[in-house]
Amino acid sequence: MRKISFFLVLCLLFFSGCKKPEDDLYTIGIFQVDDAPTLNEVRKGFLRALEDNGLVDGVNVRLIIRNGMGDIPEVQRIAREFVKMKVDMIVPFSTPSLQAALHATREIPIVFSSVADPSLAGAGNSAEDHRPNVSGVSSRGPIRESLVFLKEVIPEAKKVGTLWTPSEVNSSFYLDLAKEAAQELGLEIAAMPIANKSEVLLSAQSLINTKIDVIYQISDNTINASFEAMGRVAEENGIPLFGGFILSTHLGACAAMGWDFFDMGYKAGQIAIRVKNGESPEDIPIQYMDKVRLYLNLDAAKKQNLEFSENVLKRADEIIGIGESNPENSEAQ
Repeated sequence: MRKISFFLVLCLLFFSGCKKPEDDLYTIGIFQVDDAPTLNEVRKGFLRALEDNGLVDGVNVRLIIRNGMGDIPEVQRIAREFVKMKVDMIVPFSTPSLQAALHATREIPIVFSSVADPSLAGAGNSAEDHRPNVSGVSSRGPIRESLVFLKEVIPEAKKVGTLWTPSEVNSSFYLDLAKEAAQELGLEIAAMPIANKSEVLLSAQSLINTKIDVIYQISDNTINASFEAMGRVAEENGIPLFGGFILSTHLGACAAMGWDFFDMGYKAGQIAIRVKNGESPEDIPIQYMDKVRLYLNLDAAKKQNLEFSENVLKRADEIIGIGESNPENSEAQ
């Protein structure tokens, strides 16, 4: 009997060493504003960074993942819930999620990603001058570069259409950048506001009726979550659609310039690991992406009455459609 009891004690000690009680685990609350493809990629990259550094959910870290599904009050509730649960770190993906986290706490470390302008969200004044409990990765997109590329591909274009979401400060920020760049390039921006993702389809159709030459859809969480509707409208009307994030070429855009959002999430994960290991967010500058990628969709381009030059094809990081032929410099995501 004593031998059996001793054996049971050894087993309990062994298994308790492999997996700590949940309450003792370092807890990270992760949340995003919507089910947008960009945010999903950021989340995947973040989780991969943790995994690559030996952090396993339920073993040596506890991960709580939430999605506001486009409901801002719900996003704010999630942030407050994390504070009430006394998580060790909050990781918001998107500007609305970061704003909610900033309002919910000034003590718990916050590591954000996919935020167009952290200063507008309230994180601080600059990459080095930010709130002491905050760091992360900005997603400020290459707006001017995208419009320069659009003008290169369609030199006769004059009027460029886009939808935007006034309730998202990041959307307003991108619209201002687009208007500024367009003025320099001799382009006119025709912008149509939407309130939610259910309005994307009808608003895109209305945008076409303003006699635009091309659509350059700025990236925001509301529109990205329903980008396929933009693709259908562009195809039905034979008008070129340029996306504000590279994965939009998988959703109907003929071309897009931007960042690899998986890489963006991975960079945020590396920051989170530093914070978990004891480094203060105050000492970690906010980071920015620097490798602009070009994705093309040749099937979409054909339906939108557009053809790319050989020079453009050679510069692309990914080409899909018409044989799925990618150039040698393509990089797997």
